[in-house]
Amino acid sequence: MAPRIESYEFGRVRVDGREYRADVIVLPERVVADWWRVEGHSLAPEDLKEVVGAKVKVLIVGTGAYGIVTAPDATITYLESHGVKVEAYDTARAVARYNELAAAGERVAAGLHLTC
Repeated sequence: MAPRIESYEFGRVRVDGREYRADVIVLPERVVADWWRVEGHSLAPEDLKEVVGAKVKVLIVGTGAYGIVTAPDATITYLESHGVKVEAYDTARAVARYNELAAAGERVAAGLHLTC
């Protein structure tokens, strides 16, 4: 069963009873803690190799409370070339969308920026 994101508030997220205070990637079988991106608030293909390796169908990007994280076209193309559809929302909405898809049995991942 996919990890369940129980709650999110600025600067913290709770996944399966464990609280994280730094950005995370939630994969179908595990959580990657302390997710750091090569270019800060811009997603690069190198930032998402574990997502591709997990063979997910959808990546939900939590762009932060104020939507500051971006996914450039080259990164979207990289993911789509590996069969991964990308949806991006502010992090609160991203958490809800991830939980919706996971509950429906989709093979989904979430990359969540917890602050700005």
